[in-house]
Amino acid sequence: MRCTTRETRLAAALVEAADTLTDGFEATDYLQRVSDHCVDLLAARAAGFMLIDGGRTVSLAGSSRQRELALDLLQAQSGGGPCLECYDTGKPVPPVSISVAHAGSRWPVFTERALRHDVAATFAVPLRRRETLLGALNVFVPALPDDSATGGDGELRLAQTLADAAAVGLQNHRAHVRYRTLAGQLQEALSSRVRIEQAKGMLAERWGTGADHAFGALRQYARRRRLPLDRVAQDVIDRVADDAELRREAGDSPGGQP
Repeated sequence: MRCTTRETRLAAALVEAADTLTDGFEATDYLQRVSDHCVDLLAARAAGFMLIDGGRTVSLAGSSRQRELALDLLQAQSGGGPCLECYDTGKPVPPVSISVAHAGSRWPVFTERALRHDVAATFAVPLRRRETLLGALNVFVPALPDDSATGGDGELRLAQTLADAAAVGLQNHRAHVRYRTLAGQLQEALSSRVRIEQAKGMLAERWGTGADHAFGALRQYARRRRLPLDRVAQDVIDRVADDAELRREAGDSPGGQP
């Protein structure tokens, strides 16, 4: 079976949407690129994402084509619009005529702004990963889709596919950042433990005393001066800690294990 040009472009868009496990990832740029694919595949005038957290808009991203139009129409939805309706219901907003919506007082501020931009129709799909709603993808088109009489199912499904891919990409990147952060914290904790053990051993050998006694001195010294134990240990390793002060603390400390 031969793939159409549109199918090939969709496949390329989905592959790009999956590429989020990078250190230089930036959500706004990423969503702009997905919006660009949406504009290309749906022959839209513009498209954009609204990220929502707890019912509050936290970020907007518009396609590079007609970016100002996209951002203006997303911003105009603070009092109601396709994105908020889509987020509230968790369901797609099928293609709707802007003039019909405006005449029926549906989203008055948004539709007034859309008419000024000569946008004829719009639809939106949820940006969701499983049960977690992240926001919505809004598409602005020059005319109602050919299948709008039946709910614009074909165009909605394609937009939903792109939105689903973007949601997976965003969630994967967030998980990647969390795991990288946790790995860094665990590595730092291990390195800190190694430094403390090394400093404890150095003091015990230098003073001819037990490791517990040396650790007690380290801990007492850190507490009196309100310094992190790891920092005191590093000073001992670097031989910049005051040995006489440490010895005095050793006399006052009962010792103990870290």
